[in-house]
Amino acid sequence: MKAHKITMLGTGLIGMFYTMTLHGQRRRDRVHRVYSRTEERAKAFAVEWNIPNWSTDLSEAIQDPECDTVVIGLPNHLHLECVRMAAEAGKNILCTKPLGRTAKEAKQMLDIVENAGVFHGYLEDLVYTPKTLKAIASVKAGSLGDVLWVRSRETHPGPHSSWFWDIEQAGGGAIVDMGCHCIEITRAFIGKDIRPVEVMCWADTLVHSIEAEDQALAWIRYENGAVGQFEVSWAFRGGMDLRDEVAGTEGTIMLNHWLRTGFDMFTTGESGSYVAEKAESDKGWLFPVGDEPNALGYVHMFSDMFDAMDAGAPSAHEDFYDGYVVNAIIDACYASAKSKQWEPVQLEWRGATDVKKVGTAKKMHEGKEIIKDELMPDGRTKRILKDPSSGEISEIIL
Repeated sequence: MKAHKITMLGTGLIGMFYTMTLHGQRRRDRVHRVYSRTEERAKAFAVEWNIPNWSTDLSEAIQDPECDTVVIGLPNHLHLECVRMAAEAGKNILCTKPLGRTAKEAKQMLDIVENAGVFHGYLEDLVYTPKTLKAIASVKAGSLGDVLWVRSRETHPGPHSSWFWDIEQAGGGAIVDMGCHCIEITRAFIGKDIRPVEVMCWADTLVHSIEAEDQALAWIRYENGAVGQFEVSWAFRGGMDLRDEVAGTEGTIMLNHWLRTGFDMFTTGESGSYVAEKAESDKGWLFPVGDEPNALGYVHMFSDMFDAMDAGAPSAHEDFYDGYVVNAIIDACYASAKSKQWEPVQLEWRGATDVKKVGTAKKMHEGKEIIKDELMPDGRTKRILKDPSSGEISEIIL
């Protein structure tokens, strides 16, 4: 298996998590050069993570002849230019979420990598968490029947760096920052070959003195009738809350990723030690995370990306097309928040064009459609029926 040498663009929180994952898991893949806008930070990061080369010159970092892969962990407004430069250098390109600030930017990046013929991966870690991967496998195996509704929630007290709060650099607020995670999670469960059709979204700025939204709710209707729902907030107190729910015709899945980790600890806070990402306190009852990169999906995400490269695949399971679809849905969210009505998702669709509506399979009893079976307190089963010709609703005891 090939050992990849990586250029890491960015030394912030995401660059740290990415480097921690790469150096701690597969091990043979190493960050060979790190880029930061300041010499002080570049040097310090290189020393901390045993990286042999550092740079404050973006072009020099991307074109390093010893590196075959560029990982983009920089603010959103820099993604397009970095992708263009990396594609021109013929590098494998892995870009953090969201791919672009808008669908237009994301489509430009998709066109660039496809025209250059380079490997491209969209670093959407939360679809790679161990819990999520197992849940997706269960759904694909038919455990839930038809997926009808998926709800994804991400809330916390707000981002860690100033650029997130700048609408020009970020492209938006909580929706573009965290809604991108939730959107791709709903797609993963409903089916990435099912087209998102339209969006209804509410967004507002309730707490912070910023131009972007710090709260949002949205409903995404898919072509097969399924609905994806997200809830995002930059003003949730108590740490980071990551939860997903999947409802199907034959079952339900509920996932709680962060606030209830199974690791409870009480401390007076004298040590002042790190607890977990977005934790608001270091004293009292705390909920630490044993292995943050693994719990957040980084380990499985990078394994998928580099395994795909090694296999000669054109892209990973999460690629720039996925990032483009997410950005198109985000654009519709912002349009709906402004118009206060359902808005269409505008995108160049590559998925299925003839899909079956969810919940259309009918179970029958003596020529009538079975609406519901319910076990009664006396042990008997009540069956609710509908006559398909007259529409009459009736019930029998089995």
